[in-house]
Amino acid sequence: MFLDEIEIKEGALFISDAHDNKKRDGFYLFLKKLDAKEIVAPQLFLMGDMFDLLVGEVSYTKELFKESITLINKISEKIEIFYFEGNHDFDLQSVFPDVKVFPISLQPFCFRYRDKKILLSHGDLYQGFGYTLYTAIIRNKISLKILDFIDNSTKNFISKKILTPQIGKNICYEIENFEKIIKQKLQKYDIGITEIDFVFEGHHHQDKEFVFGELKYKNFSSFACDKSYYKITFEDEIKFIKIS
Repeated sequence: MFLDEIEIKEGALFISDAHDNKKRDGFYLFLKKLDAKEIVAPQLFLMGDMFDLLVGEVSYTKELFKESITLINKISEKIEIFYFEGNHDFDLQSVFPDVKVFPISLQPFCFRYRDKKILLSHGDLYQGFGYTLYTAIIRNKISLKILDFIDNSTKNFISKKILTPQIGKNICYEIENFEKIIKQKLQKYDIGITEIDFVFEGHHHQDKEFVFGELKYKNFSSFACDKSYYKITFEDEIKFIKIS
């Protein structure tokens, strides 16, 4: 059962998969512009993987992205921020106390925009039993506390081992048969296809839109790839203005 108690406001911004790290600082610069009101929006939707690694219980990752964390918390006092945890950033509610954080267990979540029902998620759902088991283990509080203890005891060896390969990793490529992959995944959603009007996701970095019967699907591009984010608007139908 999906709740549709939250309304998406006209002009809300959506940004996905910034994958911030030591060499990619575009997301931090975006946040600075938002804080300075050079970019204006009533709501901000962070669609996951905003950082290459940010975990609430892992001290090193919070210190590494301290400036961006501070900015997000500052902005959240002015506008609504919704953060959909991804596979690179999770266990975040304690990090962002005034942000509405959606862990994978609450995804997809149903929002309203005008008279339309929209499911939002990071996009890493339904990727097989092995992945589901992995996500459950890695998000377990006890597992994370143990991980943080070992990480701190080894001069952050584990965090650095995860982060270092991400810096040079190619994350900007087209996925073959992507429409077929999405169609198969949507069939696993616990919803009736006619009950929902739209599904919006990140994760895949594809910037693609598909129509399956009465359901429309959009996959956001990766901010890390093209420095783009989106503003939602309505002109006879729901549209996203891509801004870069």
